[in-house]
Amino acid sequence: MESRKTEKMIIYQVFPRWFGNTKTKLIRNGSLAENGVGKFSDFTPLALSKIKELGTTHIWYTGVIEHATKTDYTAYHIQKDHTAVVKGKAGSPYAIKDYYDIDPDLADHVENRMEEFEALVARTHEAGMKVIIDFVPNHVARQYHSDAQYNFIEELGQNDNTSKAFDPNNNFYYIPGQPLTLPFTDDDDGLQYSEFPAKATGNDRFDAFPTCNDWYETVKLNYGVDYLNGRSKHFNPIPNTWYKMLDILRFWAGKKIDGFRCDMAEMVPVEFWEWAIPLVKKDYPVIFIAEVYNPALYRSYIFTGHFDYLYDKVGLYDTLRAVICGQAPASNIPACWQSLEGIQSHMLNFLENHDEQRLASDFFAKDPAAGISGLLVSALMNTNPFMIYAGQELGERGMDEEGFSGLDGRTTIFDYWSVSTLRNWKNGGKFDGGKLTDQQKQLRQQYITILNIAQNEPAITQGDFFDLMYTNEKNRFFNNRNQYAFLRKYKNEVILVVANFTHSEQNVWVNIPEDAFRTLGIKDNEAAIQKDLMTGKETISTLTTAWPFKVKLPACSGKVLKFTY
Repeated sequence: MESRKTEKMIIYQVFPRWFGNTKTKLIRNGSLAENGVGKFSDFTPLALSKIKELGTTHIWYTGVIEHATKTDYTAYHIQKDHTAVVKGKAGSPYAIKDYYDIDPDLADHVENRMEEFEALVARTHEAGMKVIIDFVPNHVARQYHSDAQYNFIEELGQNDNTSKAFDPNNNFYYIPGQPLTLPFTDDDDGLQYSEFPAKATGNDRFDAFPTCNDWYETVKLNYGVDYLNGRSKHFNPIPNTWYKMLDILRFWAGKKIDGFRCDMAEMVPVEFWEWAIPLVKKDYPVIFIAEVYNPALYRSYIFTGHFDYLYDKVGLYDTLRAVICGQAPASNIPACWQSLEGIQSHMLNFLENHDEQRLASDFFAKDPAAGISGLLVSALMNTNPFMIYAGQELGERGMDEEGFSGLDGRTTIFDYWSVSTLRNWKNGGKFDGGKLTDQQKQLRQQYITILNIAQNEPAITQGDFFDLMYTNEKNRFFNNRNQYAFLRKYKNEVILVVANFTHSEQNVWVNIPEDAFRTLGIKDNEAAIQKDLMTGKETISTLTTAWPFKVKLPACSGKVLKFTY
């Protein structure tokens, strides 16, 4: 049995590097000086209050920990990176250069960067929200070096035996006797990058020749798995890397953060998580979210690895994307929750994040309003968390060609850039949306309404779920390719959600079967107060098996109707 939750997490993922950047004249592949950069201080109490308006309970500040960059911070005793092993001018936030330090880009005063991060955590808590940051456990930047860790802590790779391809106590994997050969060799000054012996690349490439399609700027961390010999496991005694990563987790948990989003967690053996997460949680009340894409591993990472939540990407996200784009029927959605029997409440739902294309992009739905139907389903169908990506609520299209990140429908994580929809919403720090279009304002209000329903209605945060698709399969007044319907129920309240994935208004009749009344404990044909949670309009109505429930659905949207008995 799954445990009941009294709060539904609403996570707002935001990239500080571009959230606060107000620069309007941007240069492709521009430097920090040319294109500007956002700061922690841009998350003012007013800004945070506006984020909280969305029903937000947690903010995932993406790209907090120091990573490789082409910006020179040697004046602050930060080692310079060779440009051949940095993606974009700003660098990837997933090529960690120092696990114990803050990205200097994000500080008003670089020398005070840790204090400025701690102040951001405190401001976020004062605004009534919790803080999530990335933990990147699988790989580090090619030139990893910690300037900030305590002297008594041994550096990653410091005592590795580089003559061995694998050793349980090495922190890295090596290709003995071979130099690294990169697809890009020279830096901006014509100096060649040198690495001997070559280290294995972060995406499990165990040779000296990563291509431009590999994570060539990173090196793989060794948790005691010998990938070249049948993936044999060497976990006793506990590998050196385990202790070092546990110390890093404890270090950040001690900064009063509330959770970790663990990058590519499935590339790290579940046995490490089984060991480390309880040790962290024993001292710190933090949650762990895993980026896991293989459904065969879901239950292992939850029940053995102790993760609180996992990405629901290859199930619900991929299905909803196909339905929104007209490439699959809405009748495919039930298979998503059915495959997650017993673990549904552990899945993190989303329609956007930094890895995926923007919903409003030309590569996805093209029209941001087309995502509202998917939002109703993803945010309301279970008690599990839901996440949005900053700018999604404004219809951000992600159609800029920023530099290293080309015209791909994503907002860059590699380049110095700013986001026009966020700039227009902030309107010079007033956060009044004064420069948004009427359509953008309406879209944001729809997100506020739906996500606050998700956050505040007990039938959503704690209630039971009943899928209505099977009973409407042959209903000629309900198109199960383009509509999806379900019930949520808690105590004396029932919520009927009907989503419409078509671009036109639809009149539909929804059959409610006897099984629903019996399973949910609802009395058939009993008068109830019916409230449209999207508009606030109230009337007297009833649900019954005797006749279908008739409802008019707006285009690309739906109805959320609460019946109180």
